[in-house]
Amino acid sequence: MARIKKRTNDMEAFRRMLKTHDLKATPQRIAVHKVMMDLIHASADTVYEAIVKEGSCKITQASVYNILSGLADEGIYSRRMSSNSKMIFDINAYRHVHLYDTRNHEFMDIEADELLNAAVQGIKRRRFRGYKIDDIDIQILCHPTRKKLI
Repeated sequence: MARIKKRTNDMEAFRRMLKTHDLKATPQRIAVHKVMMDLIHASADTVYEAIVKEGSCKITQASVYNILSGLADEGIYSRRMSSNSKMIFDINAYRHVHLYDTRNHEFMDIEADELLNAAVQGIKRRRFRGYKIDDIDIQILCHPTRKKLI
């Protein structure tokens, strides 16, 4: 059930992770990761637009989606589904809590280790007949107020 804290917020760590998964550090993967380091949570469309604007390499929108999906499949990134049915990729593949803005369809990481620990401990004591718990994912739904506190 526990996910290892894999941080891919620097290029060298990302290159090492690619190598451990027998993936090449292609210019396209590097470009995708550079954009994701800035965005943290993003759809393939958003990443593609940023790469095109940046002009760092030639890449198709389908390739961006395939790269992001492949990185998520390998556990280097994670993915989340927004309520408007967009796949959002997360550079942080370790277990953490999200605030999800239901109006703007944006995810934000929050520090809430005590909440995660309480949930993990509570779930460990429970059994769900016919099911095995794979992981715990906490997402707090919110919407902006007039004063932006975050």
